[in-house]
Amino acid sequence: MQSPRERSKVRPRAGWMVMGKRGRPSALEVCRVLAVFLSLFPCVSLQCKILKCNSEFWASTSNSGPEEEFCTALRAYNSCVRRTARTCRGDLTYHSAQHGIEDLMSQHNCSKEGPTSQPRARTPLPPPPPPVLTDSQERSDGPEVCHYERSLPRNTAPPNYTHCGFFGDPHLRTFGDDFQTCKVEGAWPLIHNKYLSVQVTNTPVVPGSVATATSKLTIIFKNFQECVEQKMYHAETDELPAAFADGSKNGGDRHGANTLRVVEKVPGQHVEIQARYIGTTIVVRQVGRYLTFAVRMPEEVVNSVEEGDNQDLYLCLHGCPANQRIDFRNFRARAAEAQSASRTRSSTGAHGFTYQSAKAKCKERLPVEDLYYQSCVFDLLSSGDINFTMAAYYAFEDVKMLHSNSKRYHIYENDPLMSSAVQRGQGLLSILLLNLLAVLLWSACSGVRL
Repeated sequence: MQSPRERSKVRPRAGWMVMGKRGRPSALEVCRVLAVFLSLFPCVSLQCKILKCNSEFWASTSNSGPEEEFCTALRAYNSCVRRTARTCRGDLTYHSAQHGIEDLMSQHNCSKEGPTSQPRARTPLPPPPPPVLTDSQERSDGPEVCHYERSLPRNTAPPNYTHCGFFGDPHLRTFGDDFQTCKVEGAWPLIHNKYLSVQVTNTPVVPGSVATATSKLTIIFKNFQECVEQKMYHAETDELPAAFADGSKNGGDRHGANTLRVVEKVPGQHVEIQARYIGTTIVVRQVGRYLTFAVRMPEEVVNSVEEGDNQDLYLCLHGCPANQRIDFRNFRARAAEAQSASRTRSSTGAHGFTYQSAKAKCKERLPVEDLYYQSCVFDLLSSGDINFTMAAYYAFEDVKMLHSNSKRYHIYENDPLMSSAVQRGQGLLSILLLNLLAVLLWSACSGVRL
């Protein structure tokens, strides 16, 4: 049995590298040019047909056949992916397919040269009904290394589980329990380590506003020993699939494949991805038109950084960059001032909510005035979209399910008004104590008994 230290040294054969701000100059320049290009021509990203290549390949290989037939289908898949290069250059699915093809070519000793006839989908024979497994049978499936807690050395302390959440306009709760509201328009990495990568794409909620929300989410689970093959999960607005991008619902054909699986909780609204081989649970929801993300992950996995990788831009680990953060308190103060100024006119905010009506609506679902409540008020005022009330509510429900410390479910901001009130109270108390001390000293010196 391998120790966590040994497990963390296993490098996946195929993965997805996210460019950080200190990447090599050539990579950084390419990233900048690509970002400008996609911003000028957003329709390009919509023309990417990589999923068609994926479905054709998986359909043509649904039945096991001769090795050469598989290699032919793989070369056809490679040709299809190469034809999408121009329109899919910035798409994670495209890059994942590139890595996957190289890995499969190597595993099956396929030559890059040879026939590339267009794959034809074959109608597979109906599979036998799957056996019904009890919970204990399911847990015992796969080798020890594919069950995170059982793979740890005996007599070691239980792992420390951490939580990260991303929801609303958007609001971020980091693995360190920092709570931030961010702009982060466009594609941003949430997590990137030796085992998986998560990227979100945020789009403006209202044209011309700084308010953004998550419209796309991509998760890549990397190749891991005899447990799972590389798998990708991709969701976007009105498309919350109950399977990975290749149509499967588990980690592939390996012995520990069932330690990675997609479970649909509510069709089109709530999906849970269980990755037991790394002790990780991910919850993805669609609330209104936007997605939310929540994860429970062992601290060891959180910190399993690729060698030489720069983690500065991974939001769940370090939070949003300073220039992307929005100050809750300033926004709330301006909203309160606007409410006061417009009270005589009985007018509402630009998006249909006043400060008071937003507070009342959020109070219906979030009675405790913590940062989830505050984020709900912020989202209603900045967007007017009432669905953000439920986004904040479900984000807090996910905290209760995924966070390991019940005392940290609710987190609060340090309100400067409260701080100054405390300081004033402490000042008055100090004055009273000094006066009492002076009276006692005077009484002792004059021989007067109190």
